[in-house]
Amino acid sequence: MSAPRTLFDKVWDGHVVLERPDGVALLWVDRHFVHEGSHHGFAKLAARGMALAQPELTFGVVDHYAPTRGGLAAAAPDIQRMVRTLETNAEAHGFRCFGLDDPRQGIVHVIGPEQGLTLPGLTINCGDSHTSTHGAFGALAFGIGATEVAHVLATQTIWQKRPKRMRITIEGVLGPGVSAKDMALCWIARLGADGAQGHAVEYAGAAVRNLSMEGRMTLCNLSIEGGARCGLVAPDQVTVDYLHGRPFAPAGPEFDRAAQVWMDLASDAQALFDREILLDAADIAPTVTWGTSPEEALPVTASVPDPAGLPQGRAERAREALDYMGLIPGQPLAGTPIDTVFIGSCTNARIEDLRAAAAVLSGRRAKVPGLVSPGSRKIKAQAEQEGLDRIFIEAGLEWAEPGCSMCVGMNGDIVGAGKRCASTTNRNFRGRQGRGARTHLMSPAMVAAAAVAGGLADVRPLLEGRA
Repeated sequence: MSAPRTLFDKVWDGHVVLERPDGVALLWVDRHFVHEGSHHGFAKLAARGMALAQPELTFGVVDHYAPTRGGLAAAAPDIQRMVRTLETNAEAHGFRCFGLDDPRQGIVHVIGPEQGLTLPGLTINCGDSHTSTHGAFGALAFGIGATEVAHVLATQTIWQKRPKRMRITIEGVLGPGVSAKDMALCWIARLGADGAQGHAVEYAGAAVRNLSMEGRMTLCNLSIEGGARCGLVAPDQVTVDYLHGRPFAPAGPEFDRAAQVWMDLASDAQALFDREILLDAADIAPTVTWGTSPEEALPVTASVPDPAGLPQGRAERAREALDYMGLIPGQPLAGTPIDTVFIGSCTNARIEDLRAAAAVLSGRRAKVPGLVSPGSRKIKAQAEQEGLDRIFIEAGLEWAEPGCSMCVGMNGDIVGAGKRCASTTNRNFRGRQGRGARTHLMSPAMVAAAAVAGGLADVRPLLEGRA
């Protein structure tokens, strides 16, 4: 009889090629996603005269620098060069690339699941920290650095130390206007930005099971902001239904056989976790960040904290954050004026996210300008078919092309210095959306509410009487 194992351990153990005496393991990589910023890895490969180990397991995506307005011709010369370099590397090494001319193009952590490249039980790497998104399918997915990208390109393997295991169980039912984004910001605020450091986090409980795959992806996406190495949700019927018919997923009898295997990917009943956290969904409210770290978040009905009431280490950080954000201790978060809004990113740019924002904006006018960038061209087309684009445009927001866009500001979509943005993205670090930009993280529905109010606002009254 083997010892009970967690979901994480089952996937990890199935991919160990060899293990060193110090416990560091060489893992086989099932999917390797590369983007424009991965050119350093290909340069290392070229310098050694090496070929790509497994071209059929490598997938290129143009997203980080992808222009969302005006096409590639309108982009800066260095961005044009990076995009073309990825496409050139794809042609030279023979791997598939979802470039700007591909109707399937989009953000890597959106199109991987959308195309059925992300499957339960796989190991998935990408030179981007939010690769943890794919863990929503019960995959072992984590971001890697430039040197590791080169190693995977050359060997289709990666050296890793097994992290500890942590389970965050969220029981109960979420209230109206509360989403997966609020769940994530809630636990990060409670445990801290390093609360899950050194751990692989499995999400469990009724509130997690009741999430759609889009919601689960948002939850796993933000695992990194709580210090986790990765996030996972055990596959279930919701997972299987989402993957059925996806272009790169198994088909026919092969899909049925795969689904049976996927459904067995769950932590054993007696499996031990190094740390257990239990949360009540009823305690989670629509949440916004007030500082310069995702852990600096509170319910929108709360007031800006007073650093004087915090421990010394946190107090100094809070003072610096409030100074940067231009906020005063004790002022209500609701009503804080904003200058612009952004709906998009690998965290919240899927069709469910756009529908949630449109449900608030329908028939209303935004008091501030903003940008809406869908997660992929497929999502963009679906949103336009449903008329969501018209809702955004009629509300006064700009409807753009897919890409990482204003999340990281690499493509020219930025927030001006000193300007305040209500954003669906994953990071509110200093300068993340542009030098001097002030970012408040929240859900798509909350961003829509902020657009309508012209400031941070509780979305719940705006949802009354609406589906």
